[in-house]
Amino acid sequence: MEDATGRMSREEAVQLLAYATSVEHAANEYDEYAASETMELYGFADRERVVGCIGAAFIQPSELKIRHIAVLPSARGKGYGKKMVEAIQEKLHPHSIIAETDREAVGFYRSIGFNVTSLGEKYPGVERFYCQLVK
Repeated sequence: MEDATGRMSREEAVQLLAYATSVEHAANEYDEYAASETMELYGFADRERVVGCIGAAFIQPSELKIRHIAVLPSARGKGYGKKMVEAIQEKLHPHSIIAETDREAVGFYRSIGFNVTSLGEKYPGVERFYCQLVK
């Protein structure tokens, strides 16, 4: 896993981020990572092909927040999401990792050991979830 703002092209990273956010917001999100001293965006490769990315920021000295996690549609279901979470744990050594997500991704977080709590309807008609993994 490598810093995506250095190894991947901007275009590759923006394409991946679009799966985690939206096409309209992906370029701005990438630019925030590139300019930030507190947020990191990492690309994850299988052999020589980048298949995913994970973006995170420390919100407290030992608490890491996953801001984005995305895997190419053709590479989903192969364990890359879990491998990215494990790699970020190994690289950054947080005591806990948190994420906020939608109903679509709750199963993923539960399957890799996160505790999941509903935040209720945070936006009209949209239930959000708080996910936490503690070492």
